[in-house]
Amino acid sequence: MKITFKRQTLAIFGFLVWVMVTLPTVHADEYETIRETLETCATCHGEKGLPKEDNIPILAGQEFYYIYVQLKDIKKGMRKSEVMEPFVEELDKTTLMALAKYFSEQKWPRIQFEGNPDIVRKGEIAASAGQCVACHLGSYTGNSRVPRLAGQQPKYLKKTMLDFKKKIRKNSPAKGSLMSSFSDADIAALAEYLGNM
Repeated sequence: MKITFKRQTLAIFGFLVWVMVTLPTVHADEYETIRETLETCATCHGEKGLPKEDNIPILAGQEFYYIYVQLKDIKKGMRKSEVMEPFVEELDKTTLMALAKYFSEQKWPRIQFEGNPDIVRKGEIAASAGQCVACHLGSYTGNSRVPRLAGQQPKYLKKTMLDFKKKIRKNSPAKGSLMSSFSDADIAALAEYLGNM
């Protein structure tokens, strides 16, 4: 009886030691298969999805499904990006999903952008006129279908909205239609308003 109890205790102890040793390794290796791809992404987007250049989007903390759909759209040619297309064309669905998961798990950063108060006000008026909150929600923090815009890089936002207006970006026809109703000055003000949040 004592021998059986001792064996059970040793077995449980051994199992617990194994769990403690292997769990951190399993978690640390979750992205091992895409580590090289993540390093490529970091060249522009930063190690954790916060780029140094203000014309590149913040990916950190953006919703998983939204990131995945954008990568898929770039791969399919529905979202034009001369920079991104060569990187994603060879990636499979599993890798695209792993990349989206990685960036969505990062914390949304606070950028140090302070917009011109007059331009920010014009952007707020334009956002109200365009009823942007109908899709992007009142806080502009996004969800699985729409991106977070609050605190996003203003230069990136401006380029993206202009791409929709000029039909360069075609993966949201409704957005293209809406952007064509704004002047370029309105779009610049919108970008500053959103980046200032």
